[in-house]
Amino acid sequence: MGKFKIINAELITPYRIVEDAEVFYEDGIITYAGKKTGECDNCKVIDAEGLYVSPGLIDIHTHGGGGYDFMDGTVEAFTGAASKHAEYGTTALVATTLTSTLDELKNSLEIFKEAKKSEYNGAILLGLHLEGPYFAMSQKGAQDPRYIKNPDPEEYMKILSWSDDILRWSAAPELEGAMEFGRRLKSKGLLVSIAHADAISSQVEEAFENGFTHVTHLYSAMSGVSRRNAFRYGGIIESAYLIDEMTVEIIADGVHLPPELLKLIYKIKGPSRTVLVTDSMRAAGMPDGESILGSLKDGQKVIVEDNVAKLLDRTAFAGSTATADRLIRNMIRLAGATVTDAVRMMTSTPASILGIDNKKGSLIPGKDADIIFFDENINIKRTIVGGETVFVKE
Repeated sequence: MGKFKIINAELITPYRIVEDAEVFYEDGIITYAGKKTGECDNCKVIDAEGLYVSPGLIDIHTHGGGGYDFMDGTVEAFTGAASKHAEYGTTALVATTLTSTLDELKNSLEIFKEAKKSEYNGAILLGLHLEGPYFAMSQKGAQDPRYIKNPDPEEYMKILSWSDDILRWSAAPELEGAMEFGRRLKSKGLLVSIAHADAISSQVEEAFENGFTHVTHLYSAMSGVSRRNAFRYGGIIESAYLIDEMTVEIIADGVHLPPELLKLIYKIKGPSRTVLVTDSMRAAGMPDGESILGSLKDGQKVIVEDNVAKLLDRTAFAGSTATADRLIRNMIRLAGATVTDAVRMMTSTPASILGIDNKKGSLIPGKDADIIFFDENINIKRTIVGGETVFVKE
């Protein structure tokens, strides 16, 4: 792959911006990143022309994009979505499934293995996020109610035996059997997340102690303060703030959460405990109009407008159409985040949460050369994955 030298860069680290910086990489690995040195023998030069240069963005919760959904059951769906997201700065992603039949889920796991080995120009397929089927029916959102159930050890251990690519699993902690579920998954090194749940604070505290250390799409499909038998109880939202060590992810598409909530999350949880996710469906990176949420075979029709997918009767949102660049842009413009913090929430923070920060999430020697260039409006100009340029804005 050769030796490369990026010059005239505004280099973004998790904590600062280094002006007039350079980044060297060889055979897909960073060898230097910092102040201008000029020293790089036989390097091919890439002139950043004063653009921001940062680590590639890591999306730990996406269902697809570019007209593809990961439940479509084809290699093309995985690689096509990964290629589309690379155009918007994503260099690595965790493909997310929806609640479905076991046969459909098993097929998705098997197809993912094939897709991961195939050749394509796009974001790296890090692994899989299983969203469901162990959810509260009262907070099902767009998840198919036909398949929602309580955790069954025989079932989820069988699912885990089908694939080594599962990195995270989202479930409702108040369900019968959820504590054992959390402990078992945590013991296998998986990220266990709270999602589509109606738990009260005491249940969330117990869940945290039993492996549920992350909250999936904070505020969406989960409990806040509720009244039960005349008494008020805190919910998942309040617990996420009160448990300092608990990490959260947010859909900062500018639609799912208003500016005041983005500001609140940023203020309380901060960039080291907050991850930006697209939670995108197939319509991400596509024009407005009709689309399908879920698989082509078994999904539901939706309408895409106002930067979000809606049910056809427009009574509720039906999915995100966000791309990673929009998340960074919104955190800066709507939440008042610094450029470094906004980027951090989609680079070093998700890398740390997934346990891959030894290879990804920042541009320091020894890490993968996953690099993006963008301007002051967060328009992506170049995407480099593993040292290979996969996208250049003409």
